[in-house]
Amino acid sequence: MGKLNGASPMNWLLLTLLLCTLSLNAFGQDVADPFEGANRKSHALNQIIDERFAGPIASGYSHNLSGPLERSLDRFYGNFADVGDAVNGFLQGKPRVFLFSTLRVVINTTIGLGGFLDPASNLSLPNENEDFSQTLAKWGVPRGPYLVIPFLGPSSLRDIFGRAINNRLDPLRYLSPVANRNVLYVSRFVHDRANLLVTEDAIFGDRYLFFRDAYLQRRRYLELDGEINEDPFSDAFEDF
Repeated sequence: MGKLNGASPMNWLLLTLLLCTLSLNAFGQDVADPFEGANRKSHALNQIIDERFAGPIASGYSHNLSGPLERSLDRFYGNFADVGDAVNGFLQGKPRVFLFSTLRVVINTTIGLGGFLDPASNLSLPNENEDFSQTLAKWGVPRGPYLVIPFLGPSSLRDIFGRAINNRLDPLRYLSPVANRNVLYVSRFVHDRANLLVTEDAIFGDRYLFFRDAYLQRRRYLELDGEINEDPFSDAFEDF
């Protein structure tokens, strides 16, 4: 399967849900989850917080946001992410990713009015999707056990370290005054949560297992740059 260059966060999630739906059992046999008991408690806490606070706020946000404005905000926040894509492309020895992502930041920040427009895509400069956890994987660092972090959600031991570096690479971190930065942090969180509303009806069965396997499959897909050499459905259909 080729890489989905320029795919939106929603497209990535829908792809993950599709893969998870078709190969959940086979994938789950290869999951390192030694802390499942503690993870389930963290997952339950996160679900309560989401149901009582984050979910309703995101629903109201989405209901009152027009389509064009929502797409503009997608591009605006994506422009910040392109900075990390460029740095991690360099660290992973991917000159194409480094060059294209750097050009995207320059073009969209200037001609694209701070990222609200995306002229870079019209110039055939695709959006990449790289982060420091993928860089660690490229360097041979193992994923480690699956973890659910209170208030933050699914992760792994490697992804925890990756997330810490990702935060350092986020241009929002260096915005001042702090009040403006915090407003954008909250706005981005609510915006990202609103993007997930459409997928809620696709979740089935044990929610903990579904979230775990969906998260790990998406991470695996990103680490392979969308080049899935192994057949994720081979075990499920081997008897046929």
